[in-house]
Amino acid sequence: MKKVFVSGCFDLLHSGHVAFFEEAAQYGALYVGIGSDDTIYQLKGRKTVNTEQERLYMIKALKAVAGAWINTGSGLLDFLEDIKTFQPDIFFVNEDGHTPDKEKICRELDIKYIVSKRIPHGQLPVRSTTALRRECLIPYRIDLAGGWLDQPYVSKYHPGAVLTVSIEPDYEFNDRSGMATSTRKKAIEIWQTDIPHGDLEKCAKTLFCFENPPGKSEISGSQDSLGIVLPGLNKLDYDNDYWPRNITSVYDEDILKWIEERLYLVALSPRCNNYNVLNNTDITRSKVKNLADAADLCWKAILDKDIRSFGSAFTASFEAQIAMFPNMADDGILETLEQQKAHALGWKLSGAGGGGYLIFVTEKSENVRGIKIRIRRKG
Repeated sequence: MKKVFVSGCFDLLHSGHVAFFEEAAQYGALYVGIGSDDTIYQLKGRKTVNTEQERLYMIKALKAVAGAWINTGSGLLDFLEDIKTFQPDIFFVNEDGHTPDKEKICRELDIKYIVSKRIPHGQLPVRSTTALRRECLIPYRIDLAGGWLDQPYVSKYHPGAVLTVSIEPDYEFNDRSGMATSTRKKAIEIWQTDIPHGDLEKCAKTLFCFENPPGKSEISGSQDSLGIVLPGLNKLDYDNDYWPRNITSVYDEDILKWIEERLYLVALSPRCNNYNVLNNTDITRSKVKNLADAADLCWKAILDKDIRSFGSAFTASFEAQIAMFPNMADDGILETLEQQKAHALGWKLSGAGGGGYLIFVTEKSENVRGIKIRIRRKG
């Protein structure tokens, strides 16, 4: 019988995990590598509900599982040494568990790599660990274009817009991944479960001030607080100030659905230690203008639902960012991007230096392995 390997956190064990194990076990004897408590804290920025020994005990008790262990490594590839020792025939992952690095490792080790979709058992509902942690519904944020223009030391050279979408927490995105996770933690400190009703811009200002108390040396940009709090698609116009001089919001269902159907996130490996994105910066008026122009083109393309112009402007915004902040993307990230972009019309990076996600614009969803987002609607 062939040996099948799966790896994951498997905190709050639920029917979705069991269905995943049962599907994987159809290919052979199933063995499970479990992320340690330390690894989960590193990736998710939180402690587990169930300890590694509890999770190991429960998974070993499942009839679909032939064996299980705690992975010996850390980070997204915490299983690396274990898989080299174990030498499975198949590595089985869900779409949200797929990364280019995992696929590359399987090619190098001659292991068959299978990416499955989430399929619930019978008539059971689709389950995820994040869905079971619904006590916190506070969104994440993606900036589609113009990122860095919310910093006055950038927009003082040329005004420009940052485009953001508020993302429902259907997944527990990795910590420090460019999804405004640090700002979201502050939002959880203030509001615990969800954004309060009322004046949302005032809520965003409250969050911005809470995250940036007097005396803080590095001010977090306001696109983080605004991107989390304001639903839908938002255009934030900055001009040498921490707060935008104008906010334009789009709640049109056709446009929001159009964006959702064309964006895919692919997880990257963790960033290296002692990383500093602000090293080696080269901010000039012409480079800032390039970023602002790309954001304007991206905005127009979205409103026109012009997929090719959207992809082109999406990429142009990313290239303008790394022209000013080259530390955003190291050689490993650029190599991964080069391997993955064949079927994409545009791409950018969420996060910097690793630990985040590559975001792709595409109309050929069957050629993309990645996470689909859901934009928060108004109300």
